[in-house]
Amino acid sequence: MSGKQSITQLNQKAVEIRRSIIKMLEEAGSGHSAGPLGLADIFAALYFDILKHDPKKPEWDERDMLVLSNGHTVPVRYAAMAHAGYFDLAELQTLRKFGSRLQGHPERTKLPGMETTSGPLGSGLSQAAGMAYSLKFIDQIDQRWAYVVMGDGELNEGNIWEAAMFAGKYKLHNLIGIIDRNNIQIDGNTEDVMPLENLRGKWESFGWHVQEIDGHNIESIIDACSMARAIVEKPSVIIAHTIPGKGVDFMEYDYHWHGAPPNSAQAKQALHELRTMKGKVRGEHE
Repeated sequence: MSGKQSITQLNQKAVEIRRSIIKMLEEAGSGHSAGPLGLADIFAALYFDILKHDPKKPEWDERDMLVLSNGHTVPVRYAAMAHAGYFDLAELQTLRKFGSRLQGHPERTKLPGMETTSGPLGSGLSQAAGMAYSLKFIDQIDQRWAYVVMGDGELNEGNIWEAAMFAGKYKLHNLIGIIDRNNIQIDGNTEDVMPLENLRGKWESFGWHVQEIDGHNIESIIDACSMARAIVEKPSVIIAHTIPGKGVDFMEYDYHWHGAPPNSAQAKQALHELRTMKGKVRGEHE
């Protein structure tokens, strides 16, 4: 996407995305809160700095590919896409409504710019690896990347590790994974449900280049993706440590918000907190 924005602008964009998420979920009366809010900084960085894409030409032949594997977090992607200009912001209020293009899990054929349909967890890395393989060995294109965002809870799925082996074997340097390491899933904390650590060591053992970052530091997100694109002999994964429910105090760190929307009073409180958050972001850089 042309026209790079400053870190201050990107941080403000992330807050706007969070506000849109709250409004969408309140209107829908169902959906997931914690994950989308935690991913807002990553998606602001992707859509407004990192990805090569064009909202006016969603099928642009030179675009980067973005797969959302943990499809239940799609409100953050819808919000980022709307703010980037793929469709009007007003359409966000149709989330999960009958006949809407914006369902609770993304549908590839419904919305231009949505590369895959996702719902069953664990499938996204295989899809992105297939894209990267095709770009590298069939199309023989060097300057297009396949990005895939994954939840940490879905790493329990065996399909993830089959795809990790495949990508390592074929040295898919044009494949970049981003793991939302927020330490929660629907049944509780990830380390109680099914421990994941040593997570870095697991990915390294499959032949991947691994970075660990603060998933709320937009500059770190951009730098990590830049480093990943510079790795030429293996696929890359970025373990982004995030806070579930980021920006809304009563949601942060609480796994009960994994699959729950705010009611009217909670949405009002959340929007107030996010308005204060945006003011702080602006004030820090004035």
